[in-house]
Amino acid sequence: MRRLEKFALTASICALLASCQSVPSKGGAATGEGLSAVDTIVVIYAENRSFDNLYGNFPGANGVQGLKPEQYLQRDRDGSIMTSLPPVPGEGLTVASDPRQITTEATRGHPNRAYALDDPKGYGVTLDYKLHDLVHAFYNEQMQINGGRNDGFAAWSNVGGEVMGYFDGSRMAMWKVAQRYVLADNFFHAAFGSSFLNHQYLVCACAPLDFKTKADPKKYESSISVVNADGVSLAVDPKSPASALDGPPKYVRYGVLTPDFYAVNTMMPPYAPSGKAAPKNAGEALDRITLSPQTAATIGDRLSAANIDWAWYSGGWQVALNGGKPAQDIAFQYHHQPFNYYVNYAPGTAARTEHLRDGGLDGTKFIADIDAGKLPAVSFYKPQGNLNQHAGYADVSSGDTHIADLIAHLERSPQWKHMVVIVTYDENGGWWDHVAPPKADRWGPGLRIPAIIVSPFAKRGYVDHTQYDTGSIQRLINRRFGLQPLPGIVERDNALKAHGEAPMGDLTGALDLRN
Repeated sequence: MRRLEKFALTASICALLASCQSVPSKGGAATGEGLSAVDTIVVIYAENRSFDNLYGNFPGANGVQGLKPEQYLQRDRDGSIMTSLPPVPGEGLTVASDPRQITTEATRGHPNRAYALDDPKGYGVTLDYKLHDLVHAFYNEQMQINGGRNDGFAAWSNVGGEVMGYFDGSRMAMWKVAQRYVLADNFFHAAFGSSFLNHQYLVCACAPLDFKTKADPKKYESSISVVNADGVSLAVDPKSPASALDGPPKYVRYGVLTPDFYAVNTMMPPYAPSGKAAPKNAGEALDRITLSPQTAATIGDRLSAANIDWAWYSGGWQVALNGGKPAQDIAFQYHHQPFNYYVNYAPGTAARTEHLRDGGLDGTKFIADIDAGKLPAVSFYKPQGNLNQHAGYADVSSGDTHIADLIAHLERSPQWKHMVVIVTYDENGGWWDHVAPPKADRWGPGLRIPAIIVSPFAKRGYVDHTQYDTGSIQRLINRRFGLQPLPGIVERDNALKAHGEAPMGDLTGALDLRN
């Protein structure tokens, strides 16, 4: 019997006997000496999917099967249980550019529950459809989580009942990769909300401070969110629809900054390539949605100080630097390039030339380095927009095919025998998940996201229930290369402990490294 089947059988027996506690594992299998066998760590960073949205039906995982009503019923803005999910506003369930339209009326009156988007008896939406870009922002997600009840998703979304949809991920190529290696089903994105903030957390374990707004808050007031006294929810506009059944919510001011000037929603990098032009003259003020150059320490700085080779490969980076239509065609996302916000990697620096690399269109340059065995010891790869699985401008299937192809190349790489690959997502993208995140610090963590650990050292056919978050990637890098953790990692560890929560693992729970 395969290990995955054994796990599923064991889980079933435990449930029947009520003798197995569903508590996150706290330990890892690898010893410090055993981990030295790992020479290369690769991080593939996709976009905007909750765990339940893609892997909720995965055998042996904590998914959508057998949920009780209290685990999925959504509440309206007044706290009452909704009689049905809100209809999807606007053009309906699919984006306007997708010719396979599912109208708003077709979504009206949907039962108040999570549902399979691709059910042929329902909407029949397949993995190649483009659905909406769901709101996924710092305060909004906390309102949706609603103190761990996860019952505010439909009420505080911009897409009504679409937020409760999920796919049968067994049709994905990466599902099959997960079956062969390790799927982590207790991995949370580290910061509430957006892609921008979670990319920042990936590299600095922090929320950036916008220095220009701190220096002149009146000038940039329109960027500052108006927040309730609880510090975790936006002030609702008095003219906002009282019920989600009558339309999406409206806020007094839904900004990119906290009241104390931390950047938590999307801001553009101060250096090209950027969604906003950088100032031409020294000392010229940045516009309100361009973040001030950052000076906090990053994992890149830690690696460089220890003389560990590393790189951030970005699909379409050179195309974006060149500007023009091709960058638009591949949906290049400027705010997905976290090191481009930091003074240490500003244009003209040697560090930028060495570490910020063009991944090539469709990842061709990244693949070339894989095939040649030339990946740095720590290699991050960010797919170009149309291959990153972000709802709104990308579908699931294109990115799934691309990432599975990367895995196939990595398995054939000369470096494979000493490699660990982590495939994960920046955040949930606004999609519902039924598991409450642990309580930690001000910044997160947010909801569960998929994470697949691929390695010759991986526990084959294994579902890892260890509690992880995005910072666990840094924890693995720190442990392997003997680096001091960044302050945000220490802050997260201390906050979890203060709330009586399990610590975040360092991904060694997915590995079997023996001396």
